[in-house]
Amino acid sequence: MIRLKVLELLKEKNHTKYWLFIRMGLSYRNFDRLIKNDTSAIRFENLEKLCRILECTPNDLFVIEDDPDDEELS
Repeated sequence: MIRLKVLELLKEKNHTKYWLFIRMGLSYRNFDRLIKNDTSAIRFENLEKLCRILECTPNDLFVIEDDPDDEELS
């Protein structure tokens, strides 16, 4: 499972979710989904914004984790 690690990056940079919310220019609903990894798609435009605002690369934004559902199928 791939997830965004935005909260971790914010913590490292001593910024709040509100700080990022204001800079992203998204609706609160879309921003909340993005932060909570409750979305199945992310626009490239939003990825670019995240990278520029957080001064990181797309590689820094994502982490791959084992999916517990996959282990049950094995």
